[in-house]
Amino acid sequence: MKVGLQIPYFTYPGTNAPLADDFARIVKGAEAAGFDSIWVMDHYFQLEGIGPADIEMLECYSALSYAAALTEKVMLGPLVVGVTYRRPAILVKTATTLDVLSKGRSYFGVGAAWFEREHKGLGVDFPPVKERFERLEEMLQIAHQMWSDNVGSYEGKHYQLAETINVPGAYRKPHPPIMIGGMGEQKTFRMIAKYADACNIFTWQGIDSVRAKYDVLRERCDEAGRPYTDIEKTTLSELNVTPDGKSLPDELKMPEEREYMTAPKAIEWFQQLADIGTDHAIFNSSITHVPGSLDIWAEEILPPVHKMKVAGR
Repeated sequence: MKVGLQIPYFTYPGTNAPLADDFARIVKGAEAAGFDSIWVMDHYFQLEGIGPADIEMLECYSALSYAAALTEKVMLGPLVVGVTYRRPAILVKTATTLDVLSKGRSYFGVGAAWFEREHKGLGVDFPPVKERFERLEEMLQIAHQMWSDNVGSYEGKHYQLAETINVPGAYRKPHPPIMIGGMGEQKTFRMIAKYADACNIFTWQGIDSVRAKYDVLRERCDEAGRPYTDIEKTTLSELNVTPDGKSLPDELKMPEEREYMTAPKAIEWFQQLADIGTDHAIFNSSITHVPGSLDIWAEEILPPVHKMKVAGR
């Protein structure tokens, strides 16, 4: 099983270092610890439940480009880009640049977008959900065209392109793995089956919920005539691991209190995910800024998790 680290926080209590230095330390530490991938959110305001809207938030592709320059092996990706924030062809060009400069170490994670507050706050159009999904599908079609030899026009309902030149092309052939994030069993899962190389499923409702989502995705793949095994199954969880499974000192805590666990509990969680067919378990943590917090992953958690057999593989 692969394991990825999502970094949703850029506010680091207990440190006086510049944000860039702390972020660099986390990114380089995650690669050294043995993580397979590093991810950042595509948001402009911090999310409720994580912290106040006005705490630090970096733009995702700028942050990923910085991370690419700091690393050599780990995969990098947005989890996930909202279709509303950028023109689709410019987004594909941006994603291609990351892939070229990281020498093929990028994912292209996309979704229909949902956080209305930041749209209104920054003056970004927020169409109804039906239109956002229409735009997402057109963006996926544009991405496939721009990562092909077809430099002709594209005519969609929402987007029209005269010529889809994209040079240099992606370093990874035929293109970076396309991940679609979302839980919708009708629109989202049908798009995954048709256009994507990976899905991303939240684990907030437990293992049984993820298993049920995988069952529906299998049905959508059957309907599309595509092998279910073509899709990399990824999940997103929150795991805060400490040696004793207890909270941090007050001066190191994030704005909102989180739950904590021990290394054996984390390994047990990953085993459950592997047993239902999860290829790549991604998680975020509120304590990666704490010096030494990644050591327990390198020494106790990642070695056995990497050896876990994924059901169906």
